[in-house]
Amino acid sequence: MVAAVDRWAKGAALEAQEYVRLSLAAFRGFVTRPFYGHDLVEQFDVIGIGSLTVVLLTGFFTGAALALQSGLTLDQFGARPVVGRLVSASMVKELGPVLAALMLTSRVGSGIAAELGSMMVTDQINALRALGTDPIRKLVVPRVMAGIFMTPLLTVVSDTAGIIGGWVVARFQLQVNSGLYWSSVVKGLYLEDVWMGLAKPVIFGFVIVSIACHVGLRTSGGTAGVGRATTLAVVAGSVAVIAVDYFVGQLLIELLY
Repeated sequence: MVAAVDRWAKGAALEAQEYVRLSLAAFRGFVTRPFYGHDLVEQFDVIGIGSLTVVLLTGFFTGAALALQSGLTLDQFGARPVVGRLVSASMVKELGPVLAALMLTSRVGSGIAAELGSMMVTDQINALRALGTDPIRKLVVPRVMAGIFMTPLLTVVSDTAGIIGGWVVARFQLQVNSGLYWSSVVKGLYLEDVWMGLAKPVIFGFVIVSIACHVGLRTSGGTAGVGRATTLAVVAGSVAVIAVDYFVGQLLIELLY
């Protein structure tokens, strides 16, 4: 039992060390040559445009469900007209960033882990090294940069879709006047809320993609190992998003409010 715990602790420490090393190498790749611009643009398309549909649908139906449930609750206090304020504040500060990040973890994180894992078990990573190409700069840096830049944009799309979904429910099901809803949306948002809603996705994007790259590059065991790596990337990324959301939210509250 003690030996098993010792092995687990050493393994966890090794994984943490390797993740930190990869993250530092990625940051170094941001500011030093060579740059792989074509790969970066390709990842913008894969991570950003490729995830647009799922983020739109998730945001819209989240906002709609939030408006429906909160409208029924607000009726008890005669405050149905302020449903727009609740929807906008909830989407921009919390639900929009977190749900967009979780969708990206499922779609992008799993894809990156599977792609890099397949390259690892088929020795394509070693072939890159043999050709004098740094796999971190070639494969990791473009993906991490794309994640950092595209996650905030996708979060804005999710927030907007959620507020529109809330308006559809508020207008046609709760019978709230459109002008009243949109004025409530504006009144419910403060500049600090917007900054919080844009700061979180930057960190989420880095965490999601860096974890997926780390898991992919640590893959072993053939095709079965690729499957395990894909699952691990999604699970670890999702848990990391929730944990980071709490700690970053706490920090931003101290700094902004």
